[in-house]
Order: sequence, then C-alpha cells, then structure tokens
Amino acid sequence: MGSKKKYTSNNESKHSSPKQKNHEQMDHSKMGHDHHIHEESGEHVPHAYRDEQVHPEHQMNHNHHEGHGGHGGHGGHEHHHHGNFKELFLKSLPLGIIVMLLSPMMGVTLPFQFSFSYSDILVAVLATILMIYGGKPFYMGAIDEFKQKAPGMMALVTLGIGVSYFYSIYAVATRYVTGEHVMDFFFEFASLILIMLLGHWIEMKAVGEAGDAQKALAELMPKDADVVLEDDSVESRPVSHLQVGDVIRVQAGENIPADGMIQRGQSRVNEALLTGESKPIEKNVGDQVIGGSTNNEGVLYIEVQETGDKSFISQVQTLISQAQDQPSRAENLANKVASWLFYIAIAAALIAFITWLFLTDVETAVIFTVTTLVIACPHALGLAIPLVVARSTSLGASRGLLVKDREALELATKADVMILDKTGTLTTGEFKVLNAESLSKDYHTDEILALMAGIEGGSSHPIAQSIVDFAGKKGIKSINFDSIEVVSGAGVEGESNGHRYKLISQKAFGKKVDFDIPKGATVSFLVEDEEAIGAVALGDELKPASIELMNVLKSNGIKPIMATGDNEKAAQGIAEELGIDYKANQSPQDKYDLVESLKNEGKTVIMVGDGVNDAPSLALADVGVAIGAGTQVALDSADVILTQSDPGDIESFIELANKTTSKMKQNLIWGAGYNFIAIPIAAGILAPIGITLAPAVGAVLMSISTVIVAINAMTLRLKRN
Repeated sequence: MGSKKKYTSNNESKHSSPKQKNHEQMDHSKMGHDHHIHEESGEHVPHAYRDEQVHPEHQMNHNHHEGHGGHGGHGGHEHHHHGNFKELFLKSLPLGIIVMLLSPMMGVTLPFQFSFSYSDILVAVLATILMIYGGKPFYMGAIDEFKQKAPGMMALVTLGIGVSYFYSIYAVATRYVTGEHVMDFFFEFASLILIMLLGHWIEMKAVGEAGDAQKALAELMPKDADVVLEDDSVESRPVSHLQVGDVIRVQAGENIPADGMIQRGQSRVNEALLTGESKPIEKNVGDQVIGGSTNNEGVLYIEVQETGDKSFISQVQTLISQAQDQPSRAENLANKVASWLFYIAIAAALIAFITWLFLTDVETAVIFTVTTLVIACPHALGLAIPLVVARSTSLGASRGLLVKDREALELATKADVMILDKTGTLTTGEFKVLNAESLSKDYHTDEILALMAGIEGGSSHPIAQSIVDFAGKKGIKSINFDSIEVVSGAGVEGESNGHRYKLISQKAFGKKVDFDIPKGATVSFLVEDEEAIGAVALGDELKPASIELMNVLKSNGIKPIMATGDNEKAAQGIAEELGIDYKANQSPQDKYDLVESLKNEGKTVIMVGDGVNDAPSLALADVGVAIGAGTQVALDSADVILTQSDPGDIESFIELANKTTSKMKQNLIWGAGYNFIAIPIAAGILAPIGITLAPAVGAVLMSISTVIVAINAMTLRLKRN
C-alpha cells in the first residue's frame, strides 16, 4: 500500500498570488489510498482515510476573529477594533449636541442656538473631550493606515476633524489674546464626528447581520452534554468540557453535542442542517455521527472523537471566517482607489486652500479645504466591497455553499471550462448490480457472489455495499475472509479457505475477458491465480439536477467536461445523456494534467470533485469546488465547499458568483464615481455660479452614499430552490 502524505495548505499558496500552484502537489495524486477503484480511479478510498485530522494550521483561531470584533480585515476596516461605535456615538451625542447648540454654523447663528459669556471656552473644552473620546477610533485608524503605508478613509476623516478642531481652538485663543474675532468651526467639527460615528455604527450593524451564518451554526450545538460515567451513571457537563474518549448519552429529539462514534444503540439521525442530506440516516453501532445533528429516535451512547476546533461545525465556521477575512482582487482594487483618493484629496485640498486664500481670505480657504477633505472621505468605497462579500458569504452558507476564497467568486464569472467528476458528482453514486457471472467452470455464480460479498464486507463504499446488498437479497451468505488488504489503485484482495482472491477493476486486471458489459456499467473482476473467475457489472444513475446544470453552464459560456476514472463505455453513456465532452480512464495524474493543459491555453478552469483523490486538480484549478465538507482535503484543496453534494448547488454557486461580482462592480463604480465628482465641487470649482458644499453637508452626502452601497449590498438575493 502506498504511503500516506499530507496535503500542502492551499491557503499558503493563495495568499502569495492568485492560484500559484506547482508540481509539488502531484506527489499527492500518487497517494496509495485508493481502496477499490472499479474503474473510478481516484474515487474510491477506504473509510479510514476519509476521517483524517485537520492540519493544525487549519484549526480555528477564535481569538483572532474576536479581537477584531468579528470583522477584521473587511477591506480597510481593520480599524473597527478601535471602539464600539454604538457606544461611542451614544456617549458622544450629548457632547456634540451641546457644542452645536453653543456654536454658530459657518458664523451664522441659527434659531435654536444661543451663547453666553465664555461659552466659547466651554465649547472648546467639550470639543476637546469629544476629540479625545469620539475622535479616537479615527486617528488611531489613521495611524494604522500610515503604519501599513496605505493612507485611506480613516486618514481622510482624521484630516477633516483635525483641521476643523485645531483651527477652531486657534480661533478661540485669538479672540482672547488679540481681541480679533476669528470664525470657528466647532459646529462642523461636532457634526462631522457624530455623523461619522453614526455611519460606522450603521456599517458595523450591517456587517454584523451579514455574519449571522456562524452564529446559526454555533446554535446547533447543545450547551451541555450527558456524560456516562464508569458506574453507568450520567453526569451533565458543559460541552466545552468534553474530552476525546468521553461517552455521552443522547436521547431522542436531542442534538448531538460532539462528533463521535456510536457505542450502543441505533437510531435515525437528521443531518440536514449540516450536510444537506434531506432524509434521516440510519445509524448503528460503529457509525460516525456529527455534532449538531439531531437524534430522531432511540437512545444513543456515543464515544467522543472530536471536540472544539477539530469538530465538523468548527471547521465549517473556519471556512466562513476565512472567506470573510481573505481579500479578493476586486477588494484590493477598492483599497487602491481609496488610497488614490487620499492623495487626490490632499492635492485638491491644497489647491483649494491656496486658490481661495489668494482670491479671498484664510477663513474661506479653510472652509473649502475642510469641505474637500470631508467630501473626499472614501467611506462608501471602503464599505462597498466588504458588505457585498459579507452578504454573499452569509447567503451562500445558508444554501450550503461555503466559499473559502473570495477570489473564487470573481474568477467563476470568467470561467471558460468546468471539469466535473462523475461518481457522486453528476451521478448518485448508488451503484446497482446489473449483471454478475461466473467465468470459471469451477465456480457457480452464487459462489462468485458469496466471495465478492465476503471480500467487500468491510467496506462502506456504495459500490461495495451494492454487491453485499445484491447477494443478501438473493439469499446468498457471504464467505468469511481471514484477511483483506487494499490493492493500491486497483481494489482489494484477501484470503479465504487457503485461496487468495482479488476483486479489482477492469483497468487493473488489464486482460480481455468475454463478458457482456451493459452500456454505462462499471465492471470488476474476481481474480484467482491471475485468472478471472467471476465478473460483476454495476450501473450508476444520473442525479436529477445534472442535465439542468449542463444547460446552465452552457448558457453562461462555460464548457462542461466530464473527467472520470470509469471505463470508456460507462463514461460515454453518461456523457451522451448529458450532451457533453468527456475523458474516460482518468487517474488523478490525468485530471491534473487536463487542468494544467487548459490553463496553459489561457482558459479559466473550475474543477468539481469529491475533495479526496481529486485534490491535486482541485488545488491547481482557478476555482476548486469540493463536493461534501468536513474532510482535511476539502479544507486544504478547494475554494468552495458544496455541503449537499447536489449538482443544483453548482448552479447556485455560478448564480452567486455572477450576482456578487455584479454588486461589487455597482458599489465600486458608485463609491469611486461619487468621490471623483464630489471632490472638485467641494474644492469650490462651481463656487462662481453659487454652488458650494459646507463640511456638514458634505458629511451628510457622504453618509447617504454609505447607506446606498449598504442597501445595494443587502439586496443581493438568490433564486429560490
């Protein structure tokens, strides 16, 4: 049996540049954990290898996410950890209102405003408190941006409030030192801070609501578990205190607290919320169960096998967190635009100041300078992409589409080719025995079936189970085998009554045999002394949604290609039904080479596979889509996880990708276009015809643009199933 190797973390390669893969990953395709291929090379692995542990580097890091308020990394919004904007706004509001009541707006006293002796000193004191408390997240955020050499939105806000505050302090000091009246901007300063805090509160609320998918997953887990002690008594413990090896009791109707294996009892378990499997699954002693699934009937005693970060739900939560934390190329573009706007705003503000200083006076020049800095703040631009992605991530998760890499959404809209695995992806994987014959005069067909059922008795694979079930229905008792071993890349072999048998694929056998193979069937041969003594043909059925998926792909300009390890006839039969091109007898190496050759032609490739032996090609493709979740390979190699294993979900992913990218572009155009148009107006280019923008008005307009991009992001919808 071949050696078992670990997969290189796909996260590492993707962070350096989009999909930089190399041939090192081909080592993985040579892994010897093919159990029983049945012409599906790379699609049949022993159960033991399906439950490998997750790499430590892929385990959850809750502290990282919590340290950023759950939103760290939202496209230039890492500064959100500098304060709770709801609390900041509510506590700053009274100070701001008093300042605005005691300060004239642009030198004009409004009806609701008033003043008294030394009220301007009181205003200066209150404004200083407001600057220190309410302004802190902005100038702390600006410091972060300058440390990263990427000045943007927070730097602009800091400039806006800084100019208005310090000039106003100068104005008050001048009045008392020289007696000269200089107009201050405390009203504009206070209104700007309040509007900014309110805008960020709205933003954080929107982003927080878009991230409810993780919370919903966490709620599936019970808070307490009934632990069975050595004397068979039961003790209630918090789920967080469970340890591997503990035995827990789960009664009918309860959610299972942790991943584990059934020791006692049998039941039907509903895993619909976790895997998308609509029907409750029958579970018996020795079967695996997933934490968060529901025990429908009976009492189960389960040995805990995974807890905390290694559990299925934690892995799913990790995928969502990764999706929300990883920047995409479009988001990087948004950040670059924000950076350009910073420098443009600085240049425009300087030009405005110099121009208006030359044409009028310092006060007017400062007014236009402050207005320019306020209106140029790229808040809407910085919010445009993260909100769309947060909404998209949440929407996808609710449909069982877990997007690990944001870039996958954008690349999917540019896809030219989609390569699809056959068994379990396009077909049900529920093989049925179509024909079984003895090929030797020394064995009766019933004896052949008894041997086949015996050698396959220990496997949980659908092909193996179909043979066992077929024999059982015919009343044929399985023959006991003394030992059973995996034949890497071929099938299984074992010893019974002193005879050595192999049950291997047609390709592995490699000899021509006189056996009528039904169209589209998979064939395996029972071999003794290198001679075929029996054969079995098994058929697989198309999933109902597969044909519709092909139509959707073609309508989106994506060419579907089926790549399968199955034989030519089996592949041809399915391909003809779907009306697509196909590649038969494909090993993991062949699939990898196919992806590589298409990419070398300049094609953008999506690969859809089971996430096990398709790992090299999943990792190499521009977008890797794994069917099913919870395995190490799915976490490492794929960009997108489809938990329901339904071809219709691939259609939903394409729809999600198109609509998400469309919303990104809409928000990006609005955010950037708004700022580029507003900056010249704020600088006073239209002042000769009487059109100007005051700082407070600029802040209001900026906040309106923020609300617009937020509403646009939250209107992202998918068609109903």
